[in-house]
Amino acid sequence: MTTAAPRTRRTLRALSTVMIVAGVILLADAGLTLLWQEPVSAVYAHYQQGRLSDELAELERTPLAPTEQRALERIPDEGRRLAFRARALDRRLEPGDPMGRIVMPAIGVSEVFVEGTGAGDLRTGPGHYPATPLPGERGTVAIAGHRTTYGAPFRRIDELDRGDRIELRMPYGSFVYRVERTRIVPPTETSVTARVDHDRLVLSACHPLYSAAKRIIVFARLA
Repeated sequence: MTTAAPRTRRTLRALSTVMIVAGVILLADAGLTLLWQEPVSAVYAHYQQGRLSDELAELERTPLAPTEQRALERIPDEGRRLAFRARALDRRLEPGDPMGRIVMPAIGVSEVFVEGTGAGDLRTGPGHYPATPLPGERGTVAIAGHRTTYGAPFRRIDELDRGDRIELRMPYGSFVYRVERTRIVPPTETSVTARVDHDRLVLSACHPLYSAAKRIIVFARLA
């Protein structure tokens, strides 16, 4: 009895220490998520962004197929040439492939974005809605991104103001958009990606932070 009692107390103290440490870790994780972003998925996204940057650089060095190059040379109009290059890239893309870089200086964002908005695609970076055109084609380009996990690239898009610059750097050219307005909509609101009378970009993310109840939509016009 006298030997077992100290041993039991030591076991209880060790268990208490483990529980305290676990509690501190959980509180730290929650605090980091509230103040910044979820840390574990952030590390994963940082690694994926490095990989995607390398793949995007390789894509930028890859020439058009000979038949596409000959067809491009016969197009005199610059706008139509850009649209041709956009369609040529679109034909090569698979879900999760890097396709360009989105840069928002006002909120400190420079991220490679990928084709697709599936869960796996958005874990690596912002994702382009496949049903919308690429920059250089007519219509509404749409890109989604996380706000609290996997690097949280769109965490601060609610801070974008009218006139702020958003640049999409594609392998075939750079496209500058200026923010016009922001809306909060239900998740079922699909009209935000509809084509309008000008070329534009829309950014989409869950809203408010830590909730998927609604969506925040940023509208920007091609400059």
